[in-house]
Amino acid sequence: MSPLLLANRNAAALWTALAQARGNELVQRPGFVGVRGSERGGTRILLLGPDPDEGDLAALTELVRSRRDGKVVVEDQFGAVDMGDLGLTPRRLPVMIRDTAPPGSAGGTSPSSSAMEVVRADSPDLLETVERVVAHGFPLSGFLPWHPGEVFPRTMLERRDVEFFLITRDGVPAGACMVILDGAVGGVYWVTTLPEHRSRGVGRALMHAVLERLSGLPVTLTAATAGKPLYDSLGFDVITQATWWS
Repeated sequence: MSPLLLANRNAAALWTALAQARGNELVQRPGFVGVRGSERGGTRILLLGPDPDEGDLAALTELVRSRRDGKVVVEDQFGAVDMGDLGLTPRRLPVMIRDTAPPGSAGGTSPSSSAMEVVRADSPDLLETVERVVAHGFPLSGFLPWHPGEVFPRTMLERRDVEFFLITRDGVPAGACMVILDGAVGGVYWVTTLPEHRSRGVGRALMHAVLERLSGLPVTLTAATAGKPLYDSLGFDVITQATWWS
């Protein structure tokens, strides 16, 4: 399977997992996956291939138009659609992948400070901390003010394909991320460092721990502008510029 299709399939697994955990309506068609979320969460649509048919395009258009509050994101990794006529505005974000690598092979130098510790968030209390860090640090503005359990419901701890990681600095929560495992690739999402801990190596330490956990698998992510230099240094390569319509 091509790197782009691996990344796309992992993103589909992410939105499927979130829809199921949050109790959102999940729309699954050959050409896209759609999540009709809450008023705060909005609607999310992910294109699954470069050639959606007329039925897919009609269903996608209806899903966008039915969102009266305007909270819609259409993620198109293939350049397959133009949502401008529906009032959406595009932005470009790089989809990146890191080839299979053995343990300890992450690029760059891992911060050695004993003040930082990365743990898997596998309990309700730790998950709530991860959720708070991501909601405020990323930030997820649609979910602010933050309500515990709304972004990452506790039922996500029961899923084998989802893992959460928390990094502390001097014993204080400093960053977090979410990982989706679909067998062929690991996807990393919402890599977050809280503002007061930025420029201290927190993001690099977190990514080193995650890459160690995912050793033996390709790893994919979509990079924000601020994070791309870190991912470049860790051996990630850009495979496409996805268009996000919102």
